[in-house]
Amino acid sequence: MTITQLEYAVAVATYHSFVAAAEKCYVTQPTLSMQIQKLEEELGIKLFDRNNRPNTVTAIGAPIIEQAKQILAECEKVFELVKSNQGIVAGMFKLAVIPSVAPYLMPGLLERYSNDYPDVRLQVKEMETAQIISTLKNNEIDAAIVSTPLENSGIQEYPLFYEPFVGYFSEGEKALKKKLIAASDIEMDRLLLLNEGHCMRNQILDLCSDHIHELQANKSFQYDSSNVDTLRKLVDRNKGMTVLPELAVNDFTEDQQDRVRYFEDPEPVREISLVTNNQFVKITLLQSLIDEVLLLVPEKMRAQTKKRKILRIQSSRLS
Repeated sequence: MTITQLEYAVAVATYHSFVAAAEKCYVTQPTLSMQIQKLEEELGIKLFDRNNRPNTVTAIGAPIIEQAKQILAECEKVFELVKSNQGIVAGMFKLAVIPSVAPYLMPGLLERYSNDYPDVRLQVKEMETAQIISTLKNNEIDAAIVSTPLENSGIQEYPLFYEPFVGYFSEGEKALKKKLIAASDIEMDRLLLLNEGHCMRNQILDLCSDHIHELQANKSFQYDSSNVDTLRKLVDRNKGMTVLPELAVNDFTEDQQDRVRYFEDPEPVREISLVTNNQFVKITLLQSLIDEVLLLVPEKMRAQTKKRKILRIQSSRLS
């Protein structure tokens, strides 16, 4: 039994295909198949049902694959210990980010991180939360920046900051007469939201109402948006209102800033965290990302939340 054989077996279990696994492992399919066959012969069992498409792990093979993941994680930890003791921050790091955070955090993070850690190759993808959880558990990414808590036993969470939600209104809206707004000032029949599948949509519904479909039935149009900036543009041109994360308003014009309203205490916030799976071992790289992210967000978001009243909006209602 070799580490390479275990890597190949985990790859097939992850991608449900010998061909796809070979591509991900940068070997030919016959080479990968031969090594897995040798592993199966040594163990005296079949790890995969090759008659199924996609390929599936056998009942007896499932605990073997889980053990292989733990073995590979422990092997990687040996290299991480060496790097940590030598003060080396280097290597590949695959990071996912939810779309409602990426535009406001990643440009600055990529610029700072590439300058401060030139020996790290950072690969970033935007994904929705449900996809992030799946890819984390399959070891396809190292970590992700998401809204938490996820309440998932297979995921480790490292809170970064608490981001307030704000109301954004078109000109002439009644709420603009107030300095601070309440959830009741968000008119659900005129509210513009991200489409289903976005955790931010669910957080706003938790804040305002669970009856969005009934309340929006008589709107002149419905727009399924997957982009926070699109919501802002829709409000600017088509009237109505929306709820945005505070980092989204940093680049607003003066006129747009005048149509932003913060919520009265307790202000609604979302917790933004770095998350990993339970086998994650690249702690030095993770800490470097945490440090860089915290340098990019306002200090009030990083401050101890005990100093102000907040309403922590859950993100557990995922589509």
